[in-house]
Amino acid sequence: MGLSKTANYTAAQNKMATILKALGHPARIAIIEFLLASKHCICGDIVNELPLAQPTISQHLKELKNAGIIKGNIEGNAICYCIEQDSMDYLKNYFSNISINLSQINCC
Repeated sequence: MGLSKTANYTAAQNKMATILKALGHPARIAIIEFLLASKHCICGDIVNELPLAQPTISQHLKELKNAGIIKGNIEGNAICYCIEQDSMDYLKNYFSNISINLSQINCC
């Protein structure tokens, strides 16, 4: 197996790639939308809201957490999940900069 090429890119490029890869599944988008609509941390309700098995949702939550998109805090026997504001700000700034740069380009 070949070596990872992530060393050839900046930390910012690798961070954005990790976030976008984690968001690249519709179930994860549904989880994010559910957390945003709930406006507070969710402890266990996600399984009741999505048409997926509990182990599948747990795997998606793990991917989102590893990418820094959500955070989970242990409360009793449950893990409560909420959106990681810093990651959302990072995405917002990234795409805002793209939009600004696009508005300055006169292209076909």
